[in-house]
Amino acid sequence: MTLIAGIDDAGRGPVIGPLVVAGVLVHDHQIPHLKALGVKDSKALSPRRRRCLSKKIKDLVVSYTIVELSPKEIDEVVFRGQRLRKLNWLEAKAMAEAIHHLRPDVAYVDAADVLERRFGEQIREMLSFDVEIVSEHRADVNYPVVSAASILAKTHRDHVVSGLNEVYGDIGSGYTSDPRTRRFILEWFRTRGNEDLPEFVRKSWKTIGKLRAEAALTQTVLDKG
Repeated sequence: MTLIAGIDDAGRGPVIGPLVVAGVLVHDHQIPHLKALGVKDSKALSPRRRRCLSKKIKDLVVSYTIVELSPKEIDEVVFRGQRLRKLNWLEAKAMAEAIHHLRPDVAYVDAADVLERRFGEQIREMLSFDVEIVSEHRADVNYPVVSAASILAKTHRDHVVSGLNEVYGDIGSGYTSDPRTRRFILEWFRTRGNEDLPEFVRKSWKTIGKLRAEAALTQTVLDKG
């Protein structure tokens, strides 16, 4: 029997919260069972459906693993700005960690790099054992084992962000397109000025600079008024 892993991420784009990489490990004969569960790209599922499938996936697979990349870790590589050692490299490192934990014969990964093969090679170079890496765009759509990993990653990130909302109030989903998230950051700048942002905010994101400037402009207008 062949051991197959699926690796995917959730949360590359948000300004708040971790980037989560999840991996699942199955025997090749279990792939049809994943299909029967109805797994698909997590973005095509409702949060409730993801939570339900997440439990079923964990019960079905041989093993699974979750790797969190904190905003601080993300900021460090983005601020450093070293060529080929930015966010894609950091994510490749997290995927290698997941594969190392699962020890599959074959690993299907959703490629984060525009160059699929380069991303797969980055992962392979970080591993201490031989494994076939299939690195493709839309792997979360094309391979059920990657869809399953996508669901675990998204469900875990949703849980983390939900916890932040309980502690800090309505911070929204963490995505910059979410008015609640933008409002939270703007209000932070307006009420706390240059005080350090919370540790769960990605300070290296360009959106932060734009919102800081917007808050300062608004305060200037209020002061003059």
